Amino acid sequence: MSNWFCAPAPVMRRVRAYFAPVNRAAQTPVLFDPSQQGAFSLDLPPAPWLGLGWIQSFARKPASKTAPLLTGIPAAPLEQVRETLQAQVSFEFLSWTKLTMALATGSQHMNLLAPVSGAALAADGAQAAPAVIPQSGSTATSILLSSTDASKFAPGSIIAVDIDYTGQTGFVGTPVAGAYVRQALTDVDYIRRITFNVALVSQVTASGLTLAEPLPGGAPPSGAKLQALTGFVDREGGSFYLEWSALFVLEGSQRERIFFHYPRLQTMTGAEEAVLPLMAKNQNGQSRIALKAQFLALPVVDPLDGERVVCYRSFLPAANALV
Repeated sequence: MSNWFCAPAPVMRRVRAYFAPVNRAAQTPVLFDPSQQGAFSLDLPPAPWLGLGWIQSFARKPASKTAPLLTGIPAAPLEQVRETLQAQVSFEFLSWTKLTMALATGSQHMNLLAPVSGAALAADGAQAAPAVIPQSGSTATSILLSSTDASKFAPGSIIAVDIDYTGQTGFVGTPVAGAYVRQALTDVDYIRRITFNVALVSQVTASGLTLAEPLPGGAPPSGAKLQALTGFVDREGGSFYLEWSALFVLEGSQRERIFFHYPRLQTMTGAEEAVLPLMAKNQNGQSRIALKAQFLALPVVDPLDGERVVCYRSFLPAANALV
């Protein structure tokens, strides 16, 4: 068919990023089915995907290597074989949140728990103020507390909700494995230091806390406690790698969509920032600090035919577009 009659190349402005946690204990990534989920609202991704907003400088780099299989005298290529399977993804986050910080660092990411009065200084957060216990009937958006406990929090504060650390080893944290503990520790608040089950408090009443958004892990489980946070911290170094499933969406001017689905991504560099001047020639001296992220794609086995793959690229044409 002549190119004159073919649909034009998609015209797109920005890339939207979505991530979902891999179940590390079961080694199960999150799958995306473009045939059933491809038409989702960009503001309401299907569960358990989490929207990370618009990103910039998105780049994909296939790093797989192929080699000719030689035969005969003199040797001549018979066919190609794939020697290595590898791919990389890089981009910049335009906002700083717990998730974007965690995704952009090559190590463990933690919560800065509000300290107890008089605590000794510590680079990753001092001894924390005692945790409080949610009352029965709490939900993902409403934490019921006694009036005494509720008075310890304020609107606009951030809370972490998870169980006590009691000597567990292996992957810990809800709903994302935030750390891998090799040997027993002594900090009872350790799991709340590394948990991703955090939310912003929008209202405080005598009966508890109303949250601005649902806790990622849902209603507090039995044994969970909560503590206030003052911020987040990550460290350069360490041996733990977070692992995520990722989905990148490019929507064209005719509502066509291109999807890049990476079932398994691990950050492959340390924490790095990009300085972006807000005006030409930086005349006012102000700059935006963006989080730079670079990932290594890890393979999965496709149950369709047993092939090992690192990425699925899908295209949903615009309505009535020629194919």
